[in-house]
Amino acid sequence: MDHEGAGRVPGDPVTSREQDAVRLLLLVDGACGPLSEAEKTMPTLKRAVGVMRTQVKLQKLDFWLRNPDYLANELLTEYENEREETLLDIAGRILDSEEPEVRRYPMLRHHFGAYEWLDDALSVLRSAGLLIRKRRGTVNRVRQHDYFLLDHGRHVAREIIRQAPAFDYYVQRVELVMQLAGEKSGSELKRQQYLTHEYAETPRGSRIGSISEQARQRLVAIRQLKEQESGAA
Repeated sequence: MDHEGAGRVPGDPVTSREQDAVRLLLLVDGACGPLSEAEKTMPTLKRAVGVMRTQVKLQKLDFWLRNPDYLANELLTEYENEREETLLDIAGRILDSEEPEVRRYPMLRHHFGAYEWLDDALSVLRSAGLLIRKRRGTVNRVRQHDYFLLDHGRHVAREIIRQAPAFDYYVQRVELVMQLAGEKSGSELKRQQYLTHEYAETPRGSRIGSISEQARQRLVAIRQLKEQESGAA
């Protein structure tokens, strides 16, 4: 079940509406999948070029995009499972830099996991003709929100990168987040993120705290073990 429209928690937002709108546009552009055959025939979607299904998944992907420390920590977990050196290298580049501090925009811990009010930012995208949101369910119970990227939205996303190359950071991170997420649903990503103790233990309604130091200590331990294994070989 999606939870868009849940009440805000008092306090100043950690990002502006415009920042959120640009980030979400680049996220939807990089994460959207193809429309169904039935959707392709709908007049309201004739200019749609892709769809991001469920707000739950959008929120979970956005959490990794907004929290490089958690993203790097997940990469370390994948490295321990797969032993793919690229994963360790990328996690190392993130944690060896100031990225977890300067690029971190914390989210609330909601009943459904990481959550932040996105209506304002999404309304910017919808009013500009970049994205269409469709609800599934009944009048009394919305089961799912789907976000359809329009051709103009894709064009604007490309123009943003062309005119402000600094935003290419998000394009690269979206690619990394999608590699990590694979074909998992929003509910599967929610369960995966709850495996991190600090995330799961955050009181509901509070912002999920940083794990930068824990992730960096873990990186050091992995590197030391790797050196020991190389020395013993």
